[in-house]
Amino acid sequence: MEVEDPEVTQLELKYCERCGALWLRLRGVQDVYCAFCAVEIMELPAPSRIASKPRLPGNHKLDARLRRTEINVICGGGGNA
Repeated sequence: MEVEDPEVTQLELKYCERCGALWLRLRGVQDVYCAFCAVEIMELPAPSRIASKPRLPGNHKLDARLRRTEINVICGGGGNA
Protein backbone atom coordinates (compact mmCIF):
# COMPACT_ATOMS: atom_id res chain seq x y z
CA MET A 1 0.00 0.00 0.00
CA GLU A 2 1.43 3.37 -1.02
CA VAL A 3 0.79 6.40 1.13
CA GLU A 4 0.71 9.67 -0.81
CA ASP A 5 2.80 12.30 0.95
CA PRO A 6 1.69 15.80 -0.12
CA GLU A 7 5.30 17.03 0.12
CA VAL A 8 6.67 14.38 -2.24
CA THR A 9 6.73 15.22 -5.95
CA GLN A 10 7.04 12.27 -8.30
CA LEU A 11 9.04 12.89 -11.46
CA GLU A 12 9.83 10.93 -14.61
CA LEU A 13 13.04 11.05 -16.63
CA LYS A 14 12.12 11.94 -20.21
CA TYR A 15 14.02 12.76 -23.40
CA CYS A 16 12.97 15.68 -25.58
CA GLU A 17 11.51 14.46 -28.87
CA ARG A 18 12.96 17.49 -30.69
CA CYS A 19 16.52 17.90 -29.38
CA GLY A 20 17.09 14.66 -27.46
CA ALA A 21 17.98 16.34 -24.16
CA LEU A 22 17.12 14.55 -20.92
CA TRP A 23 14.79 16.38 -18.54
CA LEU A 24 12.45 15.69 -15.65
CA ARG A 25 8.69 16.04 -15.90
CA LEU A 26 5.93 15.59 -13.36
CA ARG A 27 4.65 12.03 -13.28
CA GLY A 28 1.57 11.58 -15.45
CA VAL A 29 2.08 14.74 -17.53
CA GLN A 30 2.19 14.11 -21.29
CA ASP A 31 4.73 16.81 -22.30
CA VAL A 32 7.14 15.57 -24.99
CA TYR A 33 9.44 18.61 -25.36
CA CYS A 34 11.87 20.18 -22.90
CA ALA A 35 11.07 23.73 -21.75
CA PHE A 36 13.38 25.35 -24.34
CA CYS A 37 11.96 23.36 -27.27
CA ALA A 38 8.37 23.86 -26.10
CA VAL A 39 8.88 27.62 -26.47
CA GLU A 40 10.53 27.13 -29.88
CA ILE A 41 7.66 24.94 -31.09
CA MET A 42 5.06 27.50 -29.98
CA GLU A 43 6.87 30.21 -31.98
CA LEU A 44 6.75 28.22 -35.23
CA PRO A 45 4.19 29.42 -37.78
CA ALA A 46 1.06 27.35 -38.26
CA PRO A 47 1.19 24.88 -41.15
CA SER A 48 0.12 26.49 -44.41
CA ARG A 49 -1.79 23.47 -45.69
CA ILE A 50 -3.59 20.46 -44.32
CA ALA A 51 -1.60 17.24 -44.45
CA SER A 52 -2.80 14.83 -47.10
CA LYS A 53 -2.81 11.05 -47.17
CA PRO A 54 0.77 9.73 -47.39
CA ARG A 55 1.61 8.11 -50.71
CA LEU A 56 4.58 6.84 -52.61
CA PRO A 57 6.46 9.32 -54.81
CA GLY A 58 5.87 9.22 -58.54
CA ASN A 59 3.47 10.30 -61.23
CA HIS A 60 0.04 9.24 -59.97
CA LYS A 61 -1.73 10.60 -63.04
CA LEU A 62 -0.59 7.76 -65.32
CA ASP A 63 -3.34 5.52 -66.59
CA ALA A 64 -3.50 2.23 -64.65
CA ARG A 65 -3.45 0.22 -67.90
CA LEU A 66 -0.20 1.89 -68.95
CA ARG A 67 1.42 1.02 -65.61
CA ARG A 68 0.37 -2.65 -65.96
CA THR A 69 1.91 -2.76 -69.46
CA GLU A 70 5.20 -1.39 -68.12
CA ILE A 71 5.28 -4.05 -65.40
CA ASN A 72 4.72 -6.82 -67.97
CA VAL A 73 7.59 -5.52 -70.10
CA ILE A 74 9.94 -5.43 -67.11
CA CYS A 75 8.99 -8.92 -65.93
CA GLY A 76 8.93 -10.42 -69.41
CA GLY A 77 8.15 -14.07 -69.89
CA GLY A 78 9.86 -17.35 -69.15
CA GLY A 79 10.45 -16.96 -65.42
CA ASN A 80 14.22 -17.55 -65.63
CA ALA A 81 16.06 -15.72 -62.90
